[in-house]
Order: sequence, then C-alpha cells, then structure tokens
Amino acid sequence: MDDFTTRTYGTSGMDNRPLFGETSARDRIVNLVIGGLASLLVLVTLISSIVFPSLPPKPLNIFFAICIVLVCGSVLVLIYWYRQGDLEPKFRNLIYYMLFSIVLLCICANLYFHDVGRDKESTAL
Repeated sequence: MDDFTTRTYGTSGMDNRPLFGETSARDRIVNLVIGGLASLLVLVTLISSIVFPSLPPKPLNIFFAICIVLVCGSVLVLIYWYRQGDLEPKFRNLIYYMLFSIVLLCICANLYFHDVGRDKESTAL
C-alpha cells in the first residue's frame, strides 16, 4: 500500500499519501463481500439466461443478461476511478446504490428465467 504514485494535490511539494486516506480493514471486507455477492449473482444470471428454460436460449433472456452486463460495466468503471482516487468519497454511496440495483435486476431476471409466479395454465395457451 506504500507504493502510491506521487501526486501534488495542488500543493507545491510532492505527496505520496493516498488521496482519501487509508481504508480500514472493515471497509475492505465490506467492499469485498458486497462485490463478491453481486459478482456471483451476475454470473448465475448469465448462466441462467443461456441454460434456462431450455437450449437454445431465448433471445429475450440473452437481451436481459446483456443489459445487466452493460450496467455492470458502468459500475466497474466507477469502482476503478474510485480506487484510483479520481472520485470523491461520496461516490462510494452511489456505487453501493448501483450494486444494489444490479442485485435487484438479477433477482428479477432469474425469477423471469425460471417462470416463478407464472400461472402454468396461461402459459399453455
């Protein structure tokens, strides 16, 4: 953690400290748990979009999964910028909000892929 690139932060001298200070072990664990669970759920959703309800996959399922991956791309860019120190700490809440939205989208997609809550009689018509 001590090999940060040298930054001036608008001062006259060089400064080797990170832009927002050291992150605590608790913050790192929370970030890893939230990111890991969201990543796992996105992976399950991608696999479900291809495999369920049967092969070959439905184009609508693939489209739904692509939309979720595109949203994940913007979150990954925000996380990268945040870790580089280009974003202020208040953007961490935005990242958490977007991850929560992705989790909800994945839950919705998986419920759709597995026909949860759909009346079996109406699908036979």
